[in-house]
Amino acid sequence: MKLLVLISVLSFSFASCNSQPVNNDDDQKCTFTNPVATGADPWVIQNDEYYYSIHSADGGITISKSENLSDIYASSEKKEVWKQPTEGWNANNLWAPELHYIQRKWYIYYTAGKSGPPFIHQRSGVLRAVSDDPLGDYEDLGILYTGDEIETEEDNKWSIDLTVLEADTQLYAIWSGWEENEDTDKTPQHLYIAEMDNPSAISSNRVKISSPEEEWETGTELAINEGAQILKNGSQIFIIYSASESWLPAYNLGQLKLGVDSDPMNPESWEKSGSVFQGNERVYGTGHASFTKSPDESENWIIYHTKINEDPGWNRVIYMQSFTWGEDDSPEFGTPVQPGKEIQKPSGECEIK
Repeated sequence: MKLLVLISVLSFSFASCNSQPVNNDDDQKCTFTNPVATGADPWVIQNDEYYYSIHSADGGITISKSENLSDIYASSEKKEVWKQPTEGWNANNLWAPELHYIQRKWYIYYTAGKSGPPFIHQRSGVLRAVSDDPLGDYEDLGILYTGDEIETEEDNKWSIDLTVLEADTQLYAIWSGWEENEDTDKTPQHLYIAEMDNPSAISSNRVKISSPEEEWETGTELAINEGAQILKNGSQIFIIYSASESWLPAYNLGQLKLGVDSDPMNPESWEKSGSVFQGNERVYGTGHASFTKSPDESENWIIYHTKINEDPGWNRVIYMQSFTWGEDDSPEFGTPVQPGKEIQKPSGECEIK
Protein backbone atom coordinates (compact mmCIF):
# COMPACT_ATOMS: atom_id res chain seq x y z
CA MET A 1 0.00 0.00 0.00
CA LYS A 2 2.85 2.42 0.80
CA LEU A 3 4.34 1.82 -2.67
CA LEU A 4 0.97 2.51 -4.32
CA VAL A 5 0.74 5.82 -2.47
CA LEU A 6 4.28 6.74 -3.51
CA ILE A 7 3.54 5.91 -7.14
CA SER A 8 0.30 7.86 -7.06
CA VAL A 9 2.05 10.97 -5.78
CA LEU A 10 5.11 10.83 -7.97
CA SER A 11 3.94 8.63 -10.88
CA PHE A 12 5.66 9.28 -14.17
CA SER A 13 6.27 13.00 -13.65
CA PHE A 14 9.95 12.37 -13.10
CA ALA A 15 10.33 10.57 -16.42
CA SER A 16 12.12 13.49 -18.04
CA CYS A 17 14.49 14.94 -15.46
CA ASN A 18 16.87 17.72 -16.34
CA SER A 19 20.15 16.27 -17.58
CA GLN A 20 23.09 17.77 -15.71
CA PRO A 21 26.72 16.80 -16.44
CA VAL A 22 28.71 14.84 -13.91
CA ASN A 23 32.26 16.18 -13.70
CA ASN A 24 34.08 12.86 -13.67
CA ASP A 25 36.99 13.20 -16.06
CA ASP A 26 39.85 15.35 -17.27
CA ASP A 27 39.57 16.60 -20.86
CA GLN A 28 43.08 15.28 -21.59
CA LYS A 29 42.31 11.71 -20.55
CA CYS A 30 41.15 9.11 -23.03
CA THR A 31 38.79 7.57 -20.50
CA PHE A 32 35.63 8.59 -18.69
CA THR A 33 33.44 7.10 -15.97
CA ASN A 34 29.73 6.56 -15.49
CA PRO A 35 27.47 8.24 -14.64
CA VAL A 36 27.98 11.02 -17.19
CA ALA A 37 25.00 13.13 -16.04
CA THR A 38 22.01 13.28 -13.75
CA GLY A 39 18.65 12.89 -15.47
CA ALA A 40 16.58 10.38 -17.38
CA ASP A 41 15.25 9.32 -20.78
CA PRO A 42 18.47 10.16 -22.66
CA TRP A 43 18.28 10.83 -26.37
CA VAL A 44 21.46 11.37 -28.40
CA ILE A 45 21.64 11.70 -32.18
CA GLN A 46 24.67 12.07 -34.44
CA ASN A 47 24.43 14.25 -37.54
CA ASP A 48 27.48 14.99 -39.69
CA GLU A 49 30.34 15.72 -37.28
CA TYR A 50 28.19 16.66 -34.27
CA TYR A 51 26.24 14.95 -31.51
CA TYR A 52 23.02 16.43 -30.16
CA SER A 53 21.27 15.55 -26.91
CA ILE A 54 17.83 16.71 -25.84
CA HIS A 55 16.00 16.90 -22.52
CA SER A 56 13.02 18.58 -20.89
CA ALA A 57 13.07 20.66 -17.72
CA ASP A 58 10.96 23.42 -16.16
CA GLY A 59 8.41 23.30 -18.95
CA GLY A 60 10.94 23.66 -21.75
CA ILE A 61 13.04 21.60 -24.14
CA THR A 62 16.81 22.11 -24.36
CA ILE A 63 19.23 20.79 -26.98
CA SER A 64 23.00 20.44 -26.49
CA LYS A 65 25.69 20.10 -29.18
CA SER A 66 29.20 18.63 -29.09
CA GLU A 67 31.81 17.11 -31.39
CA ASN A 68 32.41 14.34 -28.82
CA LEU A 69 29.94 11.80 -27.51
CA SER A 70 31.60 11.39 -24.12
CA ASP A 71 31.15 15.05 -23.17
CA ILE A 72 27.79 15.79 -24.82
CA TYR A 73 26.20 16.33 -21.39
CA ALA A 74 28.99 18.69 -20.33
CA SER A 75 28.77 20.81 -23.48
CA SER A 76 28.44 24.57 -23.04
CA GLU A 77 26.77 24.85 -26.45
CA LYS A 78 23.12 24.42 -25.61
CA LYS A 79 19.82 26.25 -26.00
CA GLU A 80 16.26 26.00 -24.81
CA VAL A 81 14.43 25.72 -28.14
CA TRP A 82 10.79 25.51 -27.04
CA LYS A 83 8.56 26.41 -24.09
CA GLN A 84 5.26 24.83 -23.20
CA PRO A 85 2.11 26.94 -23.55
CA THR A 86 0.32 28.01 -20.38
CA GLU A 87 -2.90 26.24 -21.36
CA GLY A 88 -4.13 23.52 -23.71
CA TRP A 89 -3.52 19.81 -24.22
CA ASN A 90 0.28 20.18 -23.80
CA ALA A 91 0.50 22.66 -20.93
CA ASN A 92 1.79 20.20 -18.31
CA ASN A 93 3.92 17.10 -17.69
CA LEU A 94 6.48 17.46 -20.47
CA TRP A 95 8.30 14.13 -20.88
CA ALA A 96 10.96 12.34 -22.91
CA PRO A 97 11.58 14.53 -26.00
CA GLU A 98 13.38 13.04 -29.00
CA LEU A 99 15.22 14.89 -31.77
CA HIS A 100 14.98 13.40 -35.28
CA TYR A 101 16.37 14.44 -38.66
CA ILE A 102 13.80 13.31 -41.23
CA GLN A 103 13.55 14.32 -44.89
CA ARG A 104 16.15 17.06 -44.33
CA LYS A 105 14.21 18.68 -41.50
CA TRP A 106 14.64 18.59 -37.72
CA TYR A 107 11.66 17.37 -35.67
CA ILE A 108 11.08 16.97 -31.95
CA TYR A 109 8.59 14.40 -30.68
CA TYR A 110 7.47 14.84 -27.08
CA THR A 111 4.88 13.79 -24.51
CA ALA A 112 2.70 16.20 -22.55
CA GLY A 113 -0.72 16.48 -20.92
CA LYS A 114 -3.29 19.10 -20.02
CA SER A 115 -3.16 18.24 -16.32
CA GLY A 116 -2.06 15.70 -13.75
CA PRO A 117 -1.49 13.85 -11.53
CA PRO A 118 -3.08 11.45 -12.13
CA PHE A 119 -1.32 11.37 -15.49
CA ILE A 120 -4.30 10.26 -17.53
CA HIS A 121 -4.16 12.94 -20.24
CA GLN A 122 -0.72 12.27 -21.74
CA ARG A 123 -0.54 12.56 -25.53
CA SER A 124 2.19 12.88 -28.18
CA GLY A 125 3.10 16.07 -30.03
CA VAL A 126 5.56 17.19 -32.70
CA LEU A 127 7.66 20.31 -33.29
CA ARG A 128 9.51 21.28 -36.48
CA ALA A 129 12.62 23.43 -36.71
CA VAL A 130 12.10 26.77 -38.42
CA SER A 131 15.61 26.69 -39.91
CA ASP A 132 18.31 24.11 -40.66
CA ASP A 133 19.83 24.70 -37.24
CA PRO A 134 18.68 22.12 -34.65
CA LEU A 135 19.48 24.68 -31.93
CA GLY A 136 17.20 27.24 -33.57
CA ASP A 137 13.52 27.97 -33.01
CA TYR A 138 10.76 25.37 -33.40
CA GLU A 139 7.11 25.64 -34.41
CA ASP A 140 4.47 23.49 -32.73
CA LEU A 141 2.70 21.31 -35.31
CA GLY A 142 0.23 20.01 -32.76
CA ILE A 143 -0.96 16.75 -31.33
CA LEU A 144 -0.53 13.40 -33.09
CA TYR A 145 -3.49 11.07 -33.39
CA THR A 146 -2.78 7.77 -31.61
CA GLY A 147 -6.23 6.22 -31.52
CA ASP A 148 -8.49 3.86 -33.46
CA GLU A 149 -10.64 6.27 -35.53
CA ILE A 150 -8.19 7.83 -37.97
CA GLU A 151 -10.91 8.98 -40.38
CA THR A 152 -12.54 11.23 -37.78
CA GLU A 153 -9.63 11.45 -35.31
CA GLU A 154 -12.11 11.12 -32.46
CA ASP A 155 -11.33 9.58 -29.08
CA ASN A 156 -7.57 10.07 -29.17
CA LYS A 157 -5.83 7.57 -26.90
CA TRP A 158 -3.22 7.97 -24.15
CA SER A 159 0.31 7.80 -25.56
CA ILE A 160 3.88 8.49 -24.48
CA ASP A 161 7.44 8.02 -25.76
CA LEU A 162 6.64 8.30 -29.47
CA THR A 163 9.50 7.57 -31.86
CA VAL A 164 9.77 7.22 -35.64
CA LEU A 165 10.86 4.29 -37.82
CA GLU A 166 11.75 4.66 -41.51
CA ALA A 167 11.61 1.35 -43.41
CA ASP A 168 11.55 1.01 -47.21
CA THR A 169 10.81 4.76 -47.56
CA GLN A 170 7.69 4.46 -45.36
CA LEU A 171 7.50 6.30 -42.04
CA TYR A 172 5.96 4.68 -38.97
CA ALA A 173 5.17 6.09 -35.53
CA ILE A 174 5.81 3.75 -32.58
CA TRP A 175 4.73 4.56 -29.02
CA SER A 176 3.57 3.28 -25.65
CA GLY A 177 -0.17 3.47 -25.07
CA TRP A 178 -3.25 2.24 -23.29
CA GLU A 179 -5.90 0.04 -24.86
CA GLU A 180 -8.54 2.47 -23.59
CA ASN A 181 -8.40 5.82 -21.82
CA GLU A 182 -8.78 5.31 -18.08
CA ASP A 183 -9.27 7.42 -14.96
CA THR A 184 -6.15 5.96 -13.32
CA ASP A 185 -2.50 6.00 -14.41
CA LYS A 186 -2.09 2.51 -12.93
CA THR A 187 -2.99 1.14 -16.37
CA PRO A 188 -0.95 -1.44 -18.37
CA GLN A 189 1.06 -0.01 -21.28
CA HIS A 190 1.50 -1.64 -24.69
CA LEU A 191 3.54 -0.83 -27.80
CA TYR A 192 1.69 0.40 -30.89
CA ILE A 193 2.63 1.22 -34.46
CA ALA A 194 0.91 3.30 -37.17
CA GLU A 195 1.79 4.55 -40.63
CA MET A 196 2.69 8.20 -41.19
CA ASP A 197 1.97 10.31 -44.28
CA ASN A 198 4.79 12.64 -43.27
CA PRO A 199 6.82 13.37 -40.11
CA SER A 200 3.94 15.33 -38.55
CA ALA A 201 0.89 13.23 -39.49
CA ILE A 202 -0.19 9.70 -38.58
CA SER A 203 -2.29 8.23 -41.39
CA SER A 204 -3.57 4.87 -40.13
CA ASN A 205 -5.19 3.34 -37.10
CA ARG A 206 -2.80 1.96 -34.54
CA VAL A 207 -1.78 -1.70 -34.35
CA LYS A 208 -0.59 -3.33 -31.14
CA ILE A 209 2.76 -5.08 -31.60
CA SER A 210 3.75 -5.88 -28.01
CA SER A 211 2.04 -6.38 -24.66
CA PRO A 212 3.74 -6.89 -21.30
CA GLU A 213 3.23 -10.61 -20.84
CA GLU A 214 6.62 -12.05 -19.92
CA GLU A 215 7.80 -12.21 -16.31
CA TRP A 216 10.48 -9.57 -16.93
CA GLU A 217 7.81 -7.20 -18.35
CA THR A 218 4.98 -7.52 -15.87
CA GLY A 219 6.55 -6.09 -12.72
CA THR A 220 5.00 -6.36 -9.27
CA GLU A 221 1.96 -4.08 -9.61
CA LEU A 222 1.92 -2.68 -13.14
CA ALA A 223 2.77 -4.30 -16.48
CA ILE A 224 4.62 -1.90 -18.79
CA ASN A 225 6.11 -1.68 -22.27
CA GLU A 226 7.45 1.83 -23.02
CA GLY A 227 10.42 3.86 -24.26
CA ALA A 228 10.65 2.14 -27.65
CA GLN A 229 13.74 3.01 -29.70
CA ILE A 230 14.80 1.95 -33.18
CA LEU A 231 18.12 0.16 -33.68
CA LYS A 232 19.29 -0.93 -37.11
CA ASN A 233 22.10 -3.26 -38.17
CA GLY A 234 22.33 -3.41 -41.95
CA SER A 235 18.96 -4.69 -43.13
CA GLN A 236 17.98 -5.82 -39.63
CA ILE A 237 15.51 -3.62 -37.70
CA PHE A 238 15.03 -3.86 -33.95
CA ILE A 239 12.86 -2.10 -31.41
CA ILE A 240 14.61 -1.91 -28.06
CA TYR A 241 12.11 -0.98 -25.37
CA SER A 242 11.80 -0.60 -21.61
CA ALA A 243 9.81 -3.07 -19.54
CA SER A 244 8.50 -3.46 -16.01
CA GLU A 245 8.24 -0.54 -13.57
CA SER A 246 10.54 2.45 -14.08
CA TRP A 247 10.56 3.32 -10.37
CA LEU A 248 11.96 -0.08 -9.34
CA PRO A 249 15.32 -1.86 -9.89
CA ALA A 250 13.61 -4.44 -12.15
CA TYR A 251 13.29 -1.91 -15.01
CA ASN A 252 15.07 -3.48 -18.00
CA LEU A 253 15.25 -3.67 -21.79
CA GLY A 254 13.42 -6.00 -24.14
CA GLN A 255 13.73 -6.48 -27.88
CA LEU A 256 11.46 -6.84 -30.90
CA LYS A 257 13.08 -7.99 -34.13
CA LEU A 258 11.39 -7.35 -37.47
CA GLY A 259 11.41 -10.31 -39.81
CA VAL A 260 13.25 -9.81 -43.09
CA ASP A 261 10.90 -8.47 -45.80
CA SER A 262 8.09 -8.42 -43.26
CA ASP A 263 5.32 -5.86 -42.84
CA PRO A 264 5.95 -3.70 -39.74
CA MET A 265 2.18 -3.25 -39.37
CA ASN A 266 1.69 -7.00 -38.88
CA PRO A 267 2.14 -7.94 -35.19
CA GLU A 268 3.36 -11.39 -36.23
CA SER A 269 6.31 -9.76 -38.02
CA TRP A 270 7.88 -8.86 -34.68
CA GLU A 271 9.79 -11.48 -32.68
CA LYS A 272 10.15 -10.71 -28.98
CA SER A 273 13.17 -11.62 -26.86
CA GLY A 274 14.37 -10.54 -23.46
CA SER A 275 15.45 -9.46 -21.13
CA VAL A 276 18.35 -8.20 -23.28
CA PHE A 277 19.82 -5.72 -20.76
CA GLN A 278 19.26 -5.47 -17.03
CA GLY A 279 20.85 -4.08 -13.90
CA ASN A 280 23.20 -5.79 -11.48
CA GLU A 281 24.37 -5.51 -7.90
CA ARG A 282 25.47 -1.86 -8.34
CA VAL A 283 23.41 -0.61 -11.28
CA TYR A 284 19.66 -0.48 -10.79
CA GLY A 285 16.81 -0.19 -13.24
CA THR A 286 18.45 0.11 -16.66
CA GLY A 287 16.09 1.55 -19.24
CA HIS A 288 14.98 4.07 -21.86
CA ALA A 289 18.04 3.73 -24.07
CA SER A 290 19.14 5.51 -27.23
CA PHE A 291 21.85 4.49 -29.67
CA THR A 292 24.60 6.08 -31.71
CA LYS A 293 28.07 5.44 -33.10
CA SER A 294 31.57 6.64 -32.20
CA PRO A 295 32.95 9.66 -34.10
CA ASP A 296 34.82 7.37 -36.52
CA GLU A 297 31.71 5.12 -36.79
CA SER A 298 33.68 2.00 -35.84
CA GLU A 299 31.84 1.44 -32.53
CA ASN A 300 28.21 1.23 -31.43
CA TRP A 301 27.14 2.94 -28.21
CA ILE A 302 24.12 2.68 -25.93
CA ILE A 303 23.06 5.60 -23.71
CA TYR A 304 20.61 4.74 -20.93
CA HIS A 305 19.44 5.78 -17.50
CA THR A 306 19.62 3.95 -14.18
CA LYS A 307 18.35 4.54 -10.65
CA ILE A 308 20.82 5.79 -8.07
CA ASN A 309 19.70 3.18 -5.53
CA GLU A 310 17.23 0.35 -4.98
CA ASP A 311 14.59 2.49 -3.27
CA PRO A 312 11.34 3.13 -5.19
CA GLY A 313 11.49 6.43 -7.06
CA TRP A 314 12.78 8.30 -10.08
CA ASN A 315 16.13 9.70 -8.92
CA ARG A 316 18.21 8.70 -11.93
CA VAL A 317 21.51 9.19 -13.75
CA ILE A 318 22.74 8.63 -17.29
CA TYR A 319 25.26 6.00 -18.39
CA MET A 320 26.88 5.21 -21.73
CA GLN A 321 28.94 2.26 -22.96
CA SER A 322 29.80 0.45 -26.19
CA PHE A 323 28.09 -2.71 -27.40
CA THR A 324 28.64 -5.33 -30.09
CA TRP A 325 26.65 -7.52 -32.47
CA GLY A 326 26.12 -11.26 -32.14
CA GLU A 327 26.44 -13.93 -34.80
CA ASP A 328 22.75 -13.53 -35.68
CA ASP A 329 23.30 -9.74 -36.11
CA SER A 330 21.32 -8.99 -32.94
CA PRO A 331 22.76 -6.51 -30.42
CA GLU A 332 24.74 -7.83 -27.48
CA PHE A 333 24.68 -5.15 -24.77
CA GLY A 334 26.61 -7.10 -22.17
CA THR A 335 26.27 -5.90 -18.58
CA PRO A 336 26.17 -2.34 -17.19
CA VAL A 337 29.63 -0.95 -16.48
CA GLN A 338 30.11 -0.34 -12.77
CA PRO A 339 29.92 3.31 -11.63
CA GLY A 340 33.35 4.89 -11.35
CA LYS A 341 35.10 2.33 -13.56
CA GLU A 342 37.19 3.91 -16.30
CA ILE A 343 35.85 3.40 -19.82
CA GLN A 344 37.72 4.07 -23.02
CA LYS A 345 36.31 7.10 -24.80
CA PRO A 346 34.53 6.44 -28.12
CA SER A 347 36.92 5.67 -30.95
CA GLY A 348 37.99 8.81 -32.76
CA GLU A 349 37.77 11.15 -29.77
CA CYS A 350 41.43 11.07 -28.74
CA GLU A 351 44.77 9.50 -29.50
CA ILE A 352 45.71 6.49 -27.40
CA LYS A 353 49.29 6.81 -26.20
